[in-house]
Amino acid sequence: TQRVIKKEKPLHNVKLPDFAAFTDVKEKKHAFFDFIRPHVEAENKKILQQRATLEIARMMLEYNEPLSSKQQSDIKKILTSYKLPTTIDTLSLTQALRRVDIIPKELALMQAANESAWGTSRFATEGYNFFGLWCFKKGCGFVPRRRNTGAAHEVAKFDDLSSGMYAYIRNLNRHQAYREMRAIRHQLRNNMQPIVANRLVEGLEKYSERGQHYIDELKQMIKTNRPLMRVNQGDDSKDE
Repeated sequence: TQRVIKKEKPLHNVKLPDFAAFTDVKEKKHAFFDFIRPHVEAENKKILQQRATLEIARMMLEYNEPLSSKQQSDIKKILTSYKLPTTIDTLSLTQALRRVDIIPKELALMQAANESAWGTSRFATEGYNFFGLWCFKKGCGFVPRRRNTGAAHEVAKFDDLSSGMYAYIRNLNRHQAYREMRAIRHQLRNNMQPIVANRLVEGLEKYSERGQHYIDELKQMIKTNRPLMRVNQGDDSKDE
Protein backbone atom coordinates (compact mmCIF):
# COMPACT_ATOMS: atom_id res chain seq x y z
CA THR A 1 0.00 0.00 0.00
CA GLN A 2 1.27 3.39 -0.98
CA ARG A 3 1.02 6.29 1.40
CA VAL A 4 -0.28 9.55 0.04
CA ILE A 5 2.37 12.22 0.45
CA LYS A 6 1.20 15.76 -0.05
CA LYS A 7 4.61 17.41 -0.39
CA GLU A 8 7.12 16.46 -3.12
CA LYS A 9 7.62 12.71 -3.07
CA PRO A 10 11.01 11.76 -1.60
CA LEU A 11 13.36 10.10 -4.09
CA HIS A 12 14.17 7.21 -1.78
CA ASN A 13 12.40 4.59 0.34
CA VAL A 14 14.31 4.80 3.62
CA LYS A 15 12.59 6.86 6.26
CA LEU A 16 14.68 9.76 7.48
CA PRO A 17 14.23 11.00 11.03
CA ASP A 18 12.06 14.11 11.04
CA PHE A 19 14.78 16.43 12.29
CA ALA A 20 12.50 19.46 12.02
CA ALA A 21 10.10 17.93 14.57
CA PHE A 22 12.59 17.95 17.46
CA THR A 23 11.93 20.63 20.05
CA ASP A 24 15.01 19.86 22.14
CA VAL A 25 18.12 21.08 20.27
CA LYS A 26 20.45 18.61 22.00
CA GLU A 27 18.20 15.67 21.14
CA LYS A 28 17.97 16.84 17.54
CA LYS A 29 21.75 17.06 17.25
CA HIS A 30 22.24 13.62 18.84
CA ALA A 31 19.71 12.12 16.41
CA PHE A 32 21.44 13.85 13.49
CA PHE A 33 24.92 12.65 14.49
CA ASP A 34 23.65 9.11 15.11
CA PHE A 35 22.07 9.07 11.66
CA ILE A 36 25.11 10.38 9.73
CA ARG A 37 28.02 8.92 11.74
CA PRO A 38 27.79 5.21 10.69
CA HIS A 39 28.00 6.22 7.03
CA VAL A 40 31.18 8.27 7.54
CA GLU A 41 32.70 5.39 9.51
CA ALA A 42 31.78 2.83 6.82
CA GLU A 43 33.29 4.97 4.05
CA ASN A 44 36.47 5.64 6.04
CA LYS A 45 36.82 1.92 6.75
CA LYS A 46 36.76 1.17 3.00
CA ILE A 47 39.32 3.91 2.38
CA LEU A 48 41.67 2.53 5.06
CA GLN A 49 41.47 -0.89 3.36
CA GLN A 50 42.39 0.76 0.05
CA ARG A 51 45.30 2.56 1.75
CA ALA A 52 46.55 -0.73 3.18
CA THR A 53 46.49 -2.30 -0.31
CA LEU A 54 48.56 0.60 -1.69
CA GLU A 55 50.98 0.71 1.24
CA ILE A 56 51.70 -3.04 1.13
CA ALA A 57 52.31 -2.85 -2.63
CA ARG A 58 54.60 0.15 -2.26
CA MET A 59 56.65 -1.64 0.40
CA MET A 60 56.93 -4.74 -1.83
CA LEU A 61 58.12 -2.64 -4.77
CA GLU A 62 60.72 -0.93 -2.58
CA TYR A 63 62.12 -4.40 -1.81
CA ASN A 64 61.86 -5.44 -5.50
CA GLU A 65 59.21 -8.05 -4.76
CA PRO A 66 56.78 -8.77 -7.61
CA LEU A 67 53.09 -7.93 -7.15
CA SER A 68 50.52 -10.64 -7.84
CA SER A 69 48.09 -10.15 -10.72
CA LYS A 70 45.27 -9.72 -8.16
CA GLN A 71 47.22 -6.98 -6.38
CA GLN A 72 47.81 -5.21 -9.69
CA SER A 73 44.15 -5.52 -10.63
CA ASP A 74 42.99 -4.20 -7.21
CA ILE A 75 45.43 -1.29 -7.38
CA LYS A 76 44.36 -0.32 -10.90
CA LYS A 77 40.73 -0.24 -9.76
CA ILE A 78 41.65 2.07 -6.86
CA LEU A 79 43.75 4.35 -9.09
CA THR A 80 40.99 4.58 -11.71
CA SER A 81 38.33 5.38 -9.11
CA TYR A 82 40.48 8.28 -7.86
CA LYS A 83 41.12 9.53 -11.42
CA LEU A 84 44.82 8.71 -11.31
CA PRO A 85 47.09 7.20 -14.00
CA THR A 86 47.21 3.39 -13.72
CA THR A 87 51.00 3.07 -13.81
CA ILE A 88 52.10 1.09 -10.77
CA ASP A 89 55.42 2.13 -9.23
CA THR A 90 56.56 3.54 -5.88
CA LEU A 91 56.09 7.13 -7.06
CA SER A 92 52.52 6.63 -8.35
CA LEU A 93 51.51 4.77 -5.18
CA THR A 94 53.00 7.52 -2.99
CA GLN A 95 51.02 10.13 -4.95
CA ALA A 96 47.87 8.01 -4.74
CA LEU A 97 48.11 7.87 -0.95
CA ARG A 98 47.60 11.66 -0.88
CA ARG A 99 44.11 11.12 -2.30
CA VAL A 100 43.21 7.76 -0.83
CA ASP A 101 42.69 8.87 2.76
CA ILE A 102 39.99 9.42 5.37
CA ILE A 103 37.83 12.43 6.13
CA PRO A 104 37.53 13.00 9.91
CA LYS A 105 34.08 12.27 11.30
CA GLU A 106 33.85 15.71 12.93
CA LEU A 107 34.40 17.40 9.56
CA ALA A 108 31.82 15.27 7.73
CA LEU A 109 29.25 15.72 10.52
CA MET A 110 29.69 19.50 10.62
CA GLN A 111 29.60 19.93 6.85
CA ALA A 112 26.46 17.80 6.74
CA ALA A 113 24.86 19.91 9.49
CA ASN A 114 25.88 23.16 7.81
CA GLU A 115 24.87 22.23 4.26
CA SER A 116 21.57 20.52 5.16
CA ALA A 117 20.41 22.85 7.97
CA TRP A 118 20.68 19.91 10.40
CA GLY A 119 18.92 17.51 8.03
CA THR A 120 15.90 19.73 7.33
CA SER A 121 16.73 21.03 3.83
CA ARG A 122 14.65 19.96 0.83
CA PHE A 123 17.76 18.41 -0.79
CA ALA A 124 18.49 16.29 2.29
CA THR A 125 14.93 15.13 2.96
CA GLU A 126 14.04 14.42 -0.66
CA GLY A 127 17.36 13.46 -2.25
CA TYR A 128 19.77 12.35 0.48
CA ASN A 129 22.06 15.25 -0.40
CA PHE A 130 23.39 16.41 2.98
CA PHE A 131 26.47 18.07 1.51
CA GLY A 132 25.19 20.55 -1.08
CA LEU A 133 26.76 18.53 -3.91
CA TRP A 134 26.09 19.65 -7.49
CA CYS A 135 25.70 17.66 -10.70
CA PHE A 136 25.79 18.88 -14.29
CA LYS A 137 23.62 16.63 -16.48
CA LYS A 138 20.08 17.79 -17.16
CA GLY A 139 17.69 15.92 -14.87
CA CYS A 140 20.47 14.62 -12.57
CA GLY A 141 19.00 16.32 -9.51
CA PHE A 142 16.95 19.25 -8.25
CA VAL A 143 16.96 22.57 -10.06
CA PRO A 144 17.86 25.13 -7.36
CA ARG A 145 15.19 27.78 -6.86
CA ARG A 146 17.79 30.55 -6.78
CA ARG A 147 19.94 29.43 -9.70
CA ASN A 148 21.57 32.20 -11.73
CA THR A 149 20.30 32.71 -15.26
CA GLY A 150 22.40 30.69 -17.68
CA ALA A 151 23.66 28.30 -14.97
CA ALA A 152 23.24 24.62 -15.80
CA HIS A 153 24.05 22.93 -12.50
CA GLU A 154 21.51 21.02 -10.44
CA VAL A 155 21.70 19.90 -6.81
CA ALA A 156 22.50 16.18 -6.92
CA LYS A 157 20.07 13.57 -5.65
CA PHE A 158 21.01 10.15 -4.29
CA ASP A 159 19.19 6.88 -3.65
CA ASP A 160 20.50 6.60 -0.10
CA LEU A 161 22.82 8.24 2.39
CA SER A 162 25.68 5.82 1.63
CA SER A 163 25.74 7.00 -2.00
CA GLY A 164 25.65 10.63 -0.89
CA MET A 165 28.47 10.05 1.61
CA TYR A 166 30.58 8.25 -1.00
CA ALA A 167 30.12 11.16 -3.45
CA TYR A 168 31.00 13.74 -0.78
CA ILE A 169 34.23 12.01 0.29
CA ARG A 170 35.20 11.16 -3.29
CA ASN A 171 34.71 14.83 -4.19
CA LEU A 172 37.07 15.97 -1.41
CA ASN A 173 39.60 13.30 -2.34
CA ARG A 174 39.57 13.87 -6.12
CA HIS A 175 38.60 17.41 -7.03
CA GLN A 176 41.42 19.86 -7.71
CA ALA A 177 39.59 22.50 -5.63
CA TYR A 178 40.56 20.55 -2.48
CA ARG A 179 44.25 19.98 -3.19
CA GLU A 180 45.11 22.23 -0.27
CA MET A 181 43.02 20.12 2.12
CA ARG A 182 44.77 16.98 0.86
CA ALA A 183 48.19 18.64 1.28
CA ILE A 184 47.37 19.49 4.92
CA ARG A 185 46.26 15.90 5.54
CA HIS A 186 49.39 14.53 3.84
CA GLN A 187 51.57 16.73 6.05
CA LEU A 188 49.76 15.50 9.17
CA ARG A 189 50.38 11.89 8.05
CA ASN A 190 54.07 12.60 7.43
CA ASN A 191 54.39 14.15 10.89
CA MET A 192 52.52 11.19 12.40
CA GLN A 193 49.84 13.53 13.74
CA PRO A 194 46.11 12.70 13.91
CA ILE A 195 43.92 13.65 10.94
CA VAL A 196 41.63 16.16 12.63
CA ALA A 197 38.77 18.32 11.41
CA ASN A 198 39.97 21.69 12.62
CA ARG A 199 43.16 21.31 10.57
CA LEU A 200 41.62 19.97 7.35
CA VAL A 201 38.89 22.61 7.34
CA GLU A 202 41.58 25.19 6.47
CA GLY A 203 41.78 23.67 2.98
CA LEU A 204 38.06 24.00 2.19
CA GLU A 205 37.89 27.62 1.10
CA LYS A 206 36.56 26.60 -2.32
CA TYR A 207 33.78 24.40 -0.94
CA SER A 208 31.49 27.41 -0.59
CA GLU A 209 31.17 30.76 -2.33
CA ARG A 210 31.50 32.23 1.17
CA GLY A 211 35.17 31.22 1.24
CA GLN A 212 36.90 32.17 4.50
CA HIS A 213 33.56 32.96 6.17
CA TYR A 214 32.52 29.35 5.49
CA ILE A 215 35.75 28.05 7.08
CA ASP A 216 35.26 30.28 10.14
CA GLU A 217 31.66 29.11 10.47
CA LEU A 218 32.65 25.44 10.29
CA LYS A 219 35.42 25.96 12.85
CA GLN A 220 32.95 27.54 15.24
CA MET A 221 30.46 24.71 14.68
CA ILE A 222 33.18 22.10 15.33
CA LYS A 223 34.17 23.84 18.55
CA THR A 224 30.57 24.24 19.78
CA ASN A 225 29.41 20.72 18.89
CA ARG A 226 32.53 18.72 19.72
CA PRO A 227 31.24 17.54 23.16
CA LEU A 228 28.02 16.24 21.56
CA MET A 229 29.83 14.58 18.66
CA ARG A 230 32.11 12.71 21.02
CA VAL A 231 29.54 11.34 23.46
CA ASN A 232 30.17 7.60 23.78
CA GLN A 233 32.41 7.76 20.74
CA GLY A 234 35.82 8.24 22.27
CA ASP A 235 38.26 10.73 20.80
CA ASP A 236 37.51 11.41 17.15
CA SER A 237 41.15 12.24 16.49
CA LYS A 238 41.84 8.50 16.64
CA ASP A 239 40.00 8.13 13.32
CA GLU A 240 42.95 6.65 11.49
